[in-house]
This record gives sequence, C-alpha cells and structure tokens, in this order.
Amino acid sequence: MADPRSAHAQVGRRAERLELRVPTTPSQLPAVRAMAGDLAIRMDYDLDSVEDLRLAVDEACATLSAIADGDSPLTVVFETTRAGLHIDAWVPVAEGTAVPRDGFGWAVLQTLADNVDGRTATQADVPAGDGGGDPVGVISMDKYLPGQRPGELVGGAGQNRSVAP
Repeated sequence: MADPRSAHAQVGRRAERLELRVPTTPSQLPAVRAMAGDLAIRMDYDLDSVEDLRLAVDEACATLSAIADGDSPLTVVFETTRAGLHIDAWVPVAEGTAVPRDGFGWAVLQTLADNVDGRTATQADVPAGDGGGDPVGVISMDKYLPGQRPGELVGGAGQNRSVAP
C-alpha cells in the first residue's frame, strides 16, 4: 500500500509509504530484505548503502522474529522521504517482552543504519497497527541519502550544513 500523506513527507519529493506483512518464518524474511534493497536502489543510494540497508533490515527482522508471539506476522512499513528511508518493523509480542538492545545483532543495526531505536509499543502506536492496546515489539531505523543527514541544532534551528575544507 502506498500512502503519500506520511508524517515524514518533506518538500521536494513525494513521500510514499509501503507496508509489507509476512510470516515470521525464515523462508519469508528474504522478501523484506529484497523490498528494502529495491527501494534503496530506486532512491539512488550507492551500492554500499543498499547492502547496508538490506543487512540492517534482515537483522531487524531476525531480532523481531525471535520475540514474536506465536505465529504472529511481521509488519514492515517503509517510508520514502527527501532525506532517505524510514523503516518501522514490528511484531505482536507477549506482555512484558522487551526488544533486545544489546549483543552483536544490535551492534550490527547501529553500525548499518544512521538511526535505530528498539522499543515496546501498542498496536495503536505503530504504523499499520489495528489501533488496539495489544503489545508489539518495534525496531525503527533511518538510512539517509548522502548529504541529507539532519544537522545538529545550532542556535535553535536544525538544518543540513556542509563545511568546505
């Protein structure tokens, strides 16, 4: 499903939202990785960034599949923006289940994505959720296009800046 009304939409490029829901079986997870790679190629990421994104999505999906409640599906929402690609991946989890934020897998995610967060939320809080209060484990990440990484706040205004050598 594509939705051009994304919260991440920015002037200059029409944002699109794509949702993919797959079983958490190992045979289905490569479809999510392929979607991430295809979107990155279409957005003109360089080949290294495309592969980084594929690996990051693969690691996020594997992490979430390990904590999924039973046969619950994995939902991945890709949002394309002028700045890059934002991804929210989530699975229903049992009450009290936390998203692992330590170990080698988490280190891989932090290395490959420009921004990554893991948390517990509810179906009402996630994109493509059913609006209910059932718990979900979420991993969100951003991969920015070259030159589009949000700048640090300087004097109260955030903007991309480059400095000539």
